Amino acid sequence: MGNCFRTISPKIQNSQGTANNTTYGSSKSNNKSGFSSQPPSTVTSSSNPSSFTLPSSSNGSSLPVHLTEGEILSSSNVAVFAFSELKNATRNFRPDSLLGEGGFGYVYKGWIDEQTLLTSKPGYGIAVAIKKLKPESFQGQKEWLAEVRYLGQLHHPNLVRLIGYCSDGDNRLLVYEFMLKGSLENHLFRRSSQILSWSLRLKIAIGAAKGLEFLHDSKVIYRDLKASNILLDGEYEAKLSDFGLAKDGPTGDRTHISTNVMGTQGYAAPEYIATGRLTAKADVYSYGVLLLELITGRRAMDRSKVGIEQNLVEWAKPLLGNKRKIFRIIDIRFEGKYPKKGAFEFANLTLQCINSQPNLRPQMSEVLAKLEHILQV
Repeated sequence: MGNCFRTISPKIQNSQGTANNTTYGSSKSNNKSGFSSQPPSTVTSSSNPSSFTLPSSSNGSSLPVHLTEGEILSSSNVAVFAFSELKNATRNFRPDSLLGEGGFGYVYKGWIDEQTLLTSKPGYGIAVAIKKLKPESFQGQKEWLAEVRYLGQLHHPNLVRLIGYCSDGDNRLLVYEFMLKGSLENHLFRRSSQILSWSLRLKIAIGAAKGLEFLHDSKVIYRDLKASNILLDGEYEAKLSDFGLAKDGPTGDRTHISTNVMGTQGYAAPEYIATGRLTAKADVYSYGVLLLELITGRRAMDRSKVGIEQNLVEWAKPLLGNKRKIFRIIDIRFEGKYPKKGAFEFANLTLQCINSQPNLRPQMSEVLAKLEHILQV
């Protein structure tokens, strides 16, 4: 089993507190490679060890340090599980335990003891979501390690909690808290879902903003903000998930980092697509697209629409700042049950976030302050 024998760090025990039986989201569509120019290839970590940079601390004071895969795994503040334990937790990865499938792996529901983290029978202990990587995916291996790297170091109420991981031969797995309400994408766009009220959408927007503000304060750029990566607990508290594309932000005198363009079509900032230059303001743009989805109930990209309406930003942007026309894009499922002044202020904030000039977009701290003001309207 190599290094798969389970260890429990003190931080895991303390951070568990009340586990709330929350859940990692299910049925996620993982369309992240739409902008990638790199074809996938197959390697194993043992033959090609990866090297990453440790993220800065939450106050941004520590300098990044290059670490190998082994160093990242050993420095993470999460539990290490044996593969056999996770097989037991999911009843040998039975099909009826499957929550969903992403681009690089499958997500199963499992059960563990809250205190010891040992396998439990279904219905006992706490529910967890276990992501099992497809062994042939090179990009998946990179993203798996990035998840351990960031979520193993960064802890916040609005980031999904990584409980532990397993690395055994070709087996790569991650164990997360189980987010009871699943993804925001399912609630916004699936017809069978209960309609999210204005107040719930505002609560979700605020939770996501808090998580993103924390990442930016920690000098981390998320790079994959979208509705399917916003997971909801039983109280509709939003948590950011899936850190496979996260990057360390610029430090010192640097204004940006240059990287291969990756993300999800419709959410990626125009300047990032055009140049590959990445800043935290690219996340702010993606967040603005998310706000637009929340207020309209429409997807960022929808091929079922005709003409300009396929692209949500292009369709809605000319109407956002117009009090007489804004009602044309507001989700009709609200049935008029929303504060008109609050909705207009929400639309104006959205317009600021999706400004084509990144330097004119607000900081996430400003976005959060504005949303909390709108909450009182």
